[in-house]
Amino acid sequence: MAKYLKEFAFDPELIDELETLQIEMIKLQNWIQTSQARVMLIFEGRDTAGKGGAVFRLTQFLNPRAMRVVALPKPTELERGQWYFQRYIKELPNPGEIVFFDRSWYNRAIVEPVMGFCTDDQYELFMSQVTDFEKMLINDGITIFKFWFSISSKVQALRLEERKTNPLKQWKLSNVDVEAETKWKDYTLYKERMFDKTSKNKTPWIIVHANHKERARMETMKYVLSNIDYDNKTTDPDILIPDEKLIHPFVNLEHPH
Repeated sequence: MAKYLKEFAFDPELIDELETLQIEMIKLQNWIQTSQARVMLIFEGRDTAGKGGAVFRLTQFLNPRAMRVVALPKPTELERGQWYFQRYIKELPNPGEIVFFDRSWYNRAIVEPVMGFCTDDQYELFMSQVTDFEKMLINDGITIFKFWFSISSKVQALRLEERKTNPLKQWKLSNVDVEAETKWKDYTLYKERMFDKTSKNKTPWIIVHANHKERARMETMKYVLSNIDYDNKTTDPDILIPDEKLIHPFVNLEHPH
């Protein structure tokens, strides 16, 4: 019996629901191509939160000619001398395309300051520019979804341990991952500031409770599908209603946006 593949076997109780949602994702992509819409999904979260797995599930049966997954490596020496957003601009969706960002420019909001990969001035400049940058994209007609995958410290510890012991996942383990547990509070501090400063009416952060991986992926699909009016959408809208206990926009009760 396979020793390491158990996690990749989908829960049979959810398979019918998953199939329905993935068919709807294909309908959405067809509409994007026909209407020449531009759609981008940003996936952020702590290490091991399930961002990559969610991207895989959402893109699993899409036409690769009309979608892209963007997972940029660390910047080159040349890119480090450019305007921070410059290398991301060329990855924005073209007409008729949906793009999935497995991490994004928000590296500078959390990972870089926590790990010491940017200066305080670079961080503050980013925070002062990012909402205006996204406003320009929205005004130009790009639809943006920003998802934050949220997990508990206990779940993160278990997943990090699995990365160390599972040969199928060891490629995912980086020095940043190794330090993630010890910097939990630092990540929390910067995460909360990011939510407060960058969750706006037109580009809110959508919190995905991701301790249960497959449920989180399906709720993410539901959220996207329920928020775009695409052609041939299922006549049973209840299928697309997200569970608000598992996925919902960030709300700052002290300073609501």
